[in-house]
Amino acid sequence: MKRRGLSLAVALLAAAAILTAAQDDSIASRFGVSSALMITVAAVVLAAAVLVFLTSFDRGNAALIRLDWFSPALRRLKPHQYASHSLTGRLLRRLVPDGLQSDRMSKQRGVLRKMLRRFGLSWLASPVRRIVQSICLVTFAVLFFYVCWPYDAQPAESLDAGQWPSHYSDNLAAKEVIPAESFLMIDPLVSLSTAIASRSWVWSLVSAAAILVVCVLIPRGFCGYLCPLGTTIDLFDWAVGKRVTRFRVTGDGWWVHIKYYLLAGTLLCSVLGVLVSGFFSAIPVITRGMLFLLDPIQSGMMRGWHLVPAMNAGHLLSIAMFVGVLSLGFLRPRFWCKYVCPSGAVFSLGNLFRITERKVESSCINCNKCVEICPFDAIKPDFTTRTTDCTLCQSCGGVCPTHAIKFVERWNVVELKVENDPPTHETALGRRGFLSLAGGTAAAVAGGAGVSLVTKTFGANLNAPDAFLPVRPPGSVPEQEFLEMCIRCGECFKACPNNVLQPEGFQQGLEGLWSPLVNADWAGCESSCNACGQVCPTGAIRALPLAEKKVARMGLAIVNESTCLPFAGAEECDLCVQECNAAGYHAIEFKRVGTEVDDNGVPIEGTGYSAPVVLADKCVGCGLCQTRCNAINVKERGLLGESAIIIQAGKGKEDRMMSGSYVALREQEARQRTSAEPGVEYFVPETGVAPSPLIDESPFGVEPSGGDESPFGVPASDTIDDDPFGTLE
Repeated sequence: MKRRGLSLAVALLAAAAILTAAQDDSIASRFGVSSALMITVAAVVLAAAVLVFLTSFDRGNAALIRLDWFSPALRRLKPHQYASHSLTGRLLRRLVPDGLQSDRMSKQRGVLRKMLRRFGLSWLASPVRRIVQSICLVTFAVLFFYVCWPYDAQPAESLDAGQWPSHYSDNLAAKEVIPAESFLMIDPLVSLSTAIASRSWVWSLVSAAAILVVCVLIPRGFCGYLCPLGTTIDLFDWAVGKRVTRFRVTGDGWWVHIKYYLLAGTLLCSVLGVLVSGFFSAIPVITRGMLFLLDPIQSGMMRGWHLVPAMNAGHLLSIAMFVGVLSLGFLRPRFWCKYVCPSGAVFSLGNLFRITERKVESSCINCNKCVEICPFDAIKPDFTTRTTDCTLCQSCGGVCPTHAIKFVERWNVVELKVENDPPTHETALGRRGFLSLAGGTAAAVAGGAGVSLVTKTFGANLNAPDAFLPVRPPGSVPEQEFLEMCIRCGECFKACPNNVLQPEGFQQGLEGLWSPLVNADWAGCESSCNACGQVCPTGAIRALPLAEKKVARMGLAIVNESTCLPFAGAEECDLCVQECNAAGYHAIEFKRVGTEVDDNGVPIEGTGYSAPVVLADKCVGCGLCQTRCNAINVKERGLLGESAIIIQAGKGKEDRMMSGSYVALREQEARQRTSAEPGVEYFVPETGVAPSPLIDESPFGVEPSGGDESPFGVPASDTIDDDPFGTLE
């Protein structure tokens, strides 16, 4: 009784904390945490308290929770008997016309059962699971190939004076009924490892915690129902894997606990500041696989093959890893999900807190059908359950001829079969074998430490004088934090128009592999797009409103005066100026160079060239100027070996902030310039590029309307002034 009362009190307090934090952010701030973190912790406490409260009851023979939604096996019943307690069966008996139902008196299959049987035995046994799997896979495909497909965005036919284009941003927002990164958000290893590696709060931890709480009720339900990688592996096993059996291995070898050691090694790397979970987490694996395998096909067929960027060694490695994940099905069906996936290991550990589980009643006849159909090897030789592996897929319940399988609360012990009959020969650690726990743990620790050491030694080395400094997307956090927060999922590449963002190769070793960089020779950053930050699941690229993005510096355009045609005295050229003005930045102006003078020192009219000069305080590093110069002067005319104006990153050339407003930063810089003494020349640190005078007009040449706008034509209401997750404080 005391236990019940205490658990109820804790549950009520946790519920009150959730409601309070949701209504008032200031409450959580008093404790030095964000409201999202407070809600997450309170939700976990609430679930645990409810579990304790429910287990304090003695229910006798009644099942407190019954989650039977499988389609029960057809068996002959007496007139007074029920078919089963299955929710699916009861609904079908009520909704499906009698003419389509099976006749349980004669065991004659109905039309619906025959149709499901043609799809496969698992469809007949557990149609709910297969339907949910299909919906999730289709949803993933729609989010990736449609929502993140930017090329159905069309510019407005006409813009009001001074209005900034926003068609790419508006297009993504209109298509995002649910966030494009939804599946990445609910992969717990993505957010957990990122938070540990970066020593910061990652907003998607809330979503990961929510799915873990759900899996308390439906143990490892993410793996059995939601994961699109698991469904893809199922399709591969059905289409290809089952036809090749020569490589089959047993289900009790040393490999059966790889996922736990891989999880331990991944988290150890995160503790040491190296993020490797993107290599192995379920959703980044399939997202990157779709990006490198199918996105080029989509782009080539719908836009033209000349618009598909070339592959590098990083692409090939990623494709090989994805094909390897699928090819593990030659060893055993769903080998990756059963034994390797570290995301699955997180849910397996979460199963320790389950409130429901699979139970087998004494009517079991040891027919072995449940063992044969189980996709996760979660059934022991005595037909009881390996609870850390069971996903509640319920396929076993649908093939049981005696209806001996039920899915109820874990403390239900009504009419259960005798355990270890027949003998399982499993040790306390499980038969599913590894040579020793100590050896596996040592290998995980040594592997994690070794990978971290190698990655850091041959990684970015940002303090080195010759360190590679890529131009990152607008809104990217500082480089070191970026490398610790970017999960390498590839979602930003898919949402980026014209492939401005492309995956990094081995320029920064494994530390930067597959991370996004701006390839301005290929294309420039569209002024109306902020998609990369909107689809980033970890905050490595901050989700910026368009007003913030358009003044966030990615880098700085640097003119090579030795090759630039006007500077070199070769010919007039204003390509970069045209492109910059068309984009609305007006960050490049002309100065006269190479002017000849007469004997009296007077400039001779018509001599010299107008050469471009970059205004550092207006340039955001979008790269459009570099794209145009490379396309015309390098590729088309062959006048140059490389673009004469190149975007560079580095200190003083970019804005890389963990939080804060870029508009406010620009306004502060403008106030500093206006408050200085007239005639003083100012330089951006370490660039040697002089900024322009105070901006007194909008990017499109329209005077600001007054005090409601910043000096950059940005309404004050469009700046970042609130962020529920505290990332833009």
